[in-house]
Amino acid sequence: MPLIAKLAERLKRHPKRVVFPEGGDPRILQAARKFATRGLGIPILLGDRAQIKENAERLNISLDRIRIIEPRRSSEWDGFVTKFQGLRRFRDIKAKDAEEYLENPNYFATMMLATSQADAIVSGATSSASSALRPLLQIIPRHKDVSSVSSLNIFDLEDPRTGKDRELFLADCAVIPDPTSEQLCDIAVNTAALRYHLTNTTPRVALLSYSSKSISSKNPTVAKMKAASVLARQKARDLDIPMEIDGELQVDAALDSVVAKTKKIDGPVAGQANVLIFPDLHSANIASKLVDVLTRARNYGPILTGLSKPAAEISRGATASDIFGTAVMVASQAIDHKLLYPTDGEELNEDVTKID
Repeated sequence: MPLIAKLAERLKRHPKRVVFPEGGDPRILQAARKFATRGLGIPILLGDRAQIKENAERLNISLDRIRIIEPRRSSEWDGFVTKFQGLRRFRDIKAKDAEEYLENPNYFATMMLATSQADAIVSGATSSASSALRPLLQIIPRHKDVSSVSSLNIFDLEDPRTGKDRELFLADCAVIPDPTSEQLCDIAVNTAALRYHLTNTTPRVALLSYSSKSISSKNPTVAKMKAASVLARQKARDLDIPMEIDGELQVDAALDSVVAKTKKIDGPVAGQANVLIFPDLHSANIASKLVDVLTRARNYGPILTGLSKPAAEISRGATASDIFGTAVMVASQAIDHKLLYPTDGEELNEDVTKID
């Protein structure tokens, strides 16, 4: 069963609220309808109510299970203005300036997430990456012991040899242009932790390079990946999450066991990698789009890691199906791992989470 189907079944038992800042976009409306009609939670659409209703009517979409909020007319408006002024970054601004920020739906949606009025956010459908990211980076705190926020894309593939479903996590595809070895350590461990949370399987993390286990190379990028691998393994030991980390590895040696054996690369990651960490944004972004275009596999993200709340900053080229899948992924992040993947005994006693 594809990952998206498994997570959707769990969301039916623990429905969540996902806020979409670009509520009037047709793709958002279609994704929200699918999310709502499947009983996965409540989609919250921000925007002009009349415009959203008009677009929904044109698409023959019922809004019965979908919540619409016009930020300026929201009952939360005054409270958000006050809370916004209380944020460390914006502490000295005037109420009028705070209102200007919150008139931007990305800021209003992020405040909903920060104050638990929503469980997750999916933004970026019609805005630039920087416009969608900025409010999240300014308002949502990072996880403890995480120095950098990064991103990942999830590809839901089919193994060509076995025909079984296979999920591949790629990072960082959207945020940090040229990460240091310390940042790559964070990216590797955070991506692995999210993979474990969503799939309940052991992450096998490959830090990629153009060489595999090179002894003589003095290339600074190779050295960076080697150092990041050491740091990531050290950091992973402090976590209560099973994960295997290795690098530097060539991508074919990371993914193909025959190639790994031919190149005499062994270990628990070689030929079995399910998390790929790239040296920089150029290689990660190119690789993710290449996989997307050539395979047309189900692609979800970019999903942000390192933040204390679930968030995704999707591509403006995302389809309604991509947006729905990404919403399922970030909503599932909001479910505790023990509830997302309970033991058999816990399954019998599971309570359905109520939506406020």
